[in-house]
Amino acid sequence: MKAALPRELLASVVVFLVALPLCMGIAIASGMPPAKGLITGIIGGLVVGFLAGSPLQVSGPAAGLAVLVFELVRQHGMAMLGPILLLAGLLQLLAGRFRLGCWFRVTAPAVVYGMLAGIGVLIVLSRVHVMFDSAPQPSGLANLLGFPQTLGKALPLEAPGTGWQAGALGLGTIAIMWGWERCKPQRLRFVPGALLGVAAMTAISIWLALPVNRVQVPADLSEAIDWLRPADLMNLADPSLLVAALALAFIASAETLLSAAAVDRMHNGQRSDFDRELSAQGVGNMLCGVLGALPMTGVIVRSSANVQAGAQTRASAILHGLWLLAFVVAMSRVLQQIPVASLAGVLVFTGIKLVDFKAFRGLGRYGRMPMFTYAATALTIVFTDLLTGVLLGFALTLLKLALKAARLKISVSSLEQAGHLELRLSGAATFLKVPALTQVLDGIPAGTTLHVPLTNLSYIDHACLELLEDWERANAASGSQLVIEPRGLKRRTEGRARTAVGVGS
Repeated sequence: MKAALPRELLASVVVFLVALPLCMGIAIASGMPPAKGLITGIIGGLVVGFLAGSPLQVSGPAAGLAVLVFELVRQHGMAMLGPILLLAGLLQLLAGRFRLGCWFRVTAPAVVYGMLAGIGVLIVLSRVHVMFDSAPQPSGLANLLGFPQTLGKALPLEAPGTGWQAGALGLGTIAIMWGWERCKPQRLRFVPGALLGVAAMTAISIWLALPVNRVQVPADLSEAIDWLRPADLMNLADPSLLVAALALAFIASAETLLSAAAVDRMHNGQRSDFDRELSAQGVGNMLCGVLGALPMTGVIVRSSANVQAGAQTRASAILHGLWLLAFVVAMSRVLQQIPVASLAGVLVFTGIKLVDFKAFRGLGRYGRMPMFTYAATALTIVFTDLLTGVLLGFALTLLKLALKAARLKISVSSLEQAGHLELRLSGAATFLKVPALTQVLDGIPAGTTLHVPLTNLSYIDHACLELLEDWERANAASGSQLVIEPRGLKRRTEGRARTAVGVGS
C-alpha cells in the first residue's frame, strides 16, 4: 500500500483538477449555487469512494442529471430537492441490497445514447445563454428561440457589461479545451483542458477587470448546507414528487452502472460489484438530500481521468474528495474570481461531447430501428422533457421486441389424402398475428380437415389457439375439422396448459 501511495496521490490530484470546474459548472447548469456541486463532489469522494463497489469509479454531480434537477428546482423549489433526493437515494440503497443492480443495466443502448444526446443538446442550449451572462429559459425550445435576443444584447461592443466580454471568455474556454484535447503533449496528458481554460480566462478577466458575473461561493462551506426539514418530507405524498424521485433514482442508477461497466473495460484490476455500487450511490444521494446538495452518479469523465492517471485502488477517489474539501475551505476567494461564463463554456463543450455521433452511426449495424430510437429519444427530450423522452425510448424498444417476437411464417399445403390441408406455422404465434392468420383461415375451402402441426413454433398464445378453435366451430356445419398436433392441445378444456406452449421443448 505504501509503495502505491505516490501513484494514488498523483491520480487523486488529477481527478480533483478535473472535478473542480465540473462540480461548480454542473451546479450552475442545475439552477443551484456552485457550492452545492462542491458538497456533492466531496461526499462522492469521501463517502461513496469508501463504500463503492467500483473502486476506480469517481462519483459526483453529473451533467446527465442537470436538466432534470433544473426542472425540479423550477417547478418545486430548491427546498423540495432534498426530500426527492432522499427518497431516490433510499430506492437506490434498497435496489442494491435486494441485488437489483443488474436490472438497471437492462436498458437498450439506443435509449441511453439518445438520452445523453438529448441532455447534451439541452445543456448547450441553456448554457449558451449563461455564457453571455444572460438567464436561461425553462425549456429547450424556449432557449433555442431566445438565443437571437441574447446574442442581440451581447453584440453591441461599445456597451460595456452587455455580455460580449462574458461571451468571449466562454468561447475562449471552449477553444482552449478543444485545442488541448487535440494537441496536448504526452507528458502533460493528465492536465485537464477544463482547468486550463477556466484558469486562463479567470486570469484574463482579472487582468482586464472585466465586468462579468463571477462564481458566488461562501467563505464558510457550512453556509451552503441547507439541512433537510422534517416538515418537507410530508410533501412527498404529492404523486408528482414520487414520480420525480423514481425518475431520478432510475436515471442516476443507469448512468452509474453504465459508467462502471465502461470503467471495467479500461483496466485489468478488480471488477465492479454493481449491487454494492448501487447501495453506495444510494447512501451518497441520501446524504446529499439531507444536506440539500446536488444528486450524484458515477461519472465517466472523472473516472476515465482516474484510470488514465494510474489509479489502482479506491484511495484516489477518496483523496480527490479530500482535496476538494481542503481547496474550498482554504481558497474560497480564488473560486470567487472565476467567471460564470467560463464555467458555462466548460458545460457547453461537455454537452457537445454528449451528442455522440459515432455511437449513433454504430447503432446502424443493428438496423434502422435503434437509430430511430436514438433520434426520437433525443428530440423528445429536447422539445418536451427528460422523462417523456426516456419513456418514449423504452416504448420504442418494447415495440421493436414485440414486432421481432411476432414474426410468423404462415403457409398452406395439400396433403396426400383428399380434402386434407396443412396449415404450417413457423416462428411465434402471438395476438399480433391474428389478422394475418384470420385472412389465411378465411381462404380454407369448406369441408376441409385442417391439420395444424405446432412443432415449428417457439410460442403460441391463447389468442391464436382460440382463433383456430373458433374457425372449427364456425365451419363445423360444412364438415370442416381441425386437427392440432400435438393432439392434446385441441380441446378447449385444456385451456390453461396450452395458452403458452413452448413447442419442440
